[in-house]
Amino acid sequence: MSEFITPPPLERGDRVAVLAPSSAGAREAPHVFELGLERLRERFDLEPEIYPTARQGNDFLAANPRARAADVHAAFRDPDVSGIVATIGGSDQLRILKHLDPDVLRASPTRFYGMSDNTALQLLLWNAGVVSYNGAQLMNELAVPGELPAYTERYCRRAFFEDDLGRLEPAAEWTDEPSTWWTDPSAMDSPPTYEPNPGRRWAGGSEPVEGRTWGGCRAIVEWFLATDRFVPAPSALEGAILCLETAESIPDPETVGGTLMCLGERGLLERFDGVAIARPPTRSFLREPPREQREAYRERLYEEIVEQVRRYNPDAPVLLGLDWGHTTPIAPLPIGGRLELDPRSETVRCR
Repeated sequence: MSEFITPPPLERGDRVAVLAPSSAGAREAPHVFELGLERLRERFDLEPEIYPTARQGNDFLAANPRARAADVHAAFRDPDVSGIVATIGGSDQLRILKHLDPDVLRASPTRFYGMSDNTALQLLLWNAGVVSYNGAQLMNELAVPGELPAYTERYCRRAFFEDDLGRLEPAAEWTDEPSTWWTDPSAMDSPPTYEPNPGRRWAGGSEPVEGRTWGGCRAIVEWFLATDRFVPAPSALEGAILCLETAESIPDPETVGGTLMCLGERGLLERFDGVAIARPPTRSFLREPPREQREAYRERLYEEIVEQVRRYNPDAPVLLGLDWGHTTPIAPLPIGGRLELDPRSETVRCR
């Protein structure tokens, strides 16, 4: 795609479509869904319009990928919809892509917000030359328990209403603490425990770089490689910035390294001018290791990533610990937008 389109920013009072292009959520946790809608209205002055898939259950959505695709098409085509917000992620959005027409998406460029499994739709939009936003997802980023973190609100506000996100500063604190509020409405007012942000770190090359972002959730990128239907030609990724984040499944460092090895053996990893890695979650509802094990996991993951990038692309700077992905707080990344990485000044700028 020779020219990328960044859909126009939203304005206060605009209508935003809320839909479920991945899995459900509203039916299982209506209190979380309603809080997300409330925050769209009250914190961002946006008017959510609930599309049919948004309130469906997992059985229906799993059985009807065409219905999910139809909602996506309808939202993009609606001239009165200025933005599209996904409810939640999942594990099978790949199945709806064959039912989507990239020409329809490009003909009516609209800002799309989602993360995790919604990476699949965002990479399809990338192939169509349309910038989207990996973040600002309704139920797990806008509807976090307690107060909406000021850091998340600040950068989501920029992703909604501005042309670029500007300089991305590190968050002062962060958390990956699992919350019981998804199944326990009484926990909605109880925020997770935050801890000081250990900060970012840099590895690899020392020269500043700027490029168009490609990537998202690591597992979805790997599925794209496996299907071999949606991966751009190597030449299309020349000079881009690879952005990856890991999910709450807490993948083994060797598994993450394997994804990068596949990118390298395919001749893709060498094409990127830089690599940006999100701060990884280190615990989940299934695993709650002690703090020292969590910190050791993060170190092993970073080491594996740096080793694989060094093997295939030793001159690329590698940023580790970006406030983005499956931890809180986050700044949405524009997939297909431009990211500047400067290891010398240790600064990041997004536009």
